[in-house]
Amino acid sequence: MEIAVISGKGGTGKSSISASFASLYQNTMLVDCDVDAANLHLLFNPQIETQDVFIGAESAVIDYDICTNCGLCSRYCRFDAISFVEMKVTINEVFCDGCRLCANICPVQAISMVESKNSRLYTASYRYGKMVYGILGPGEENSGKLVNLVRDKAKNIAEQNNIETIIIDGPPGIGCPVISTITGVDHVVIVTEPTISGIHDLGRTLQMTTQFNLKSWVIINKFDINSENSFNIEKICIEKDIEILAKIPFNSDVVNAMVNCKTIPEFLPNSDIHKQIKIAFDKVLNYE
Repeated sequence: MEIAVISGKGGTGKSSISASFASLYQNTMLVDCDVDAANLHLLFNPQIETQDVFIGAESAVIDYDICTNCGLCSRYCRFDAISFVEMKVTINEVFCDGCRLCANICPVQAISMVESKNSRLYTASYRYGKMVYGILGPGEENSGKLVNLVRDKAKNIAEQNNIETIIIDGPPGIGCPVISTITGVDHVVIVTEPTISGIHDLGRTLQMTTQFNLKSWVIINKFDINSENSFNIEKICIEKDIEILAKIPFNSDVVNAMVNCKTIPEFLPNSDIHKQIKIAFDKVLNYE
């Protein structure tokens, strides 16, 4: 069973919920598909077993032995990645989109494209099972493709190790990486918060999961910081026939748990939050 945990916006507590789910039972596959800002490996400190290079992009490089400083590439670059620095044509790697235009128009063929090899795909063991995660290099693209590779790797390892439950921590938003994360999963757990932006993004996320015909659930995190907005979230879920798995209150110890590299069940084993998370996870696991 694949369970994806996502959120319409960042900062809702999505990763805390994903990590908590993963720490409830042994022999669990944890997958961090938030490749632009992967952080579950920081929490669990897994033992890395394999590391693969992911080619996320190409960038332009100038051969100054050939370059005549004509400036044609600078005039045509749509991303303002090429400029004159100390009277020399210079490419800003962060701004470079890898479109190849400069290489194609250079009259002396002084610009070539070089593959960026800063992104990685990792497989590892952590204290509750196996883990797969990807880290996209700064300024690199194709995050949706890396997410697909991460998921495929996780499925293969889960099958080899007879792991039945795969928990996927997805990226925020509704873009390509999120679509790659939720495509074909059994359940989607959407973590939201009672703020105006949280309500707005929840609506967009539910629209997306409905279009993909995915079984969706909602967790309202920090529900007690605004009772009116929490009521509005419940109203939206009722109208869309979406079950609310849990309403988790604000608790500063949740932050303390993360600071101490522990999940909520580990740091707050006797808390009401732990009980709610376990009940929610079991409900998803046992859904028929």
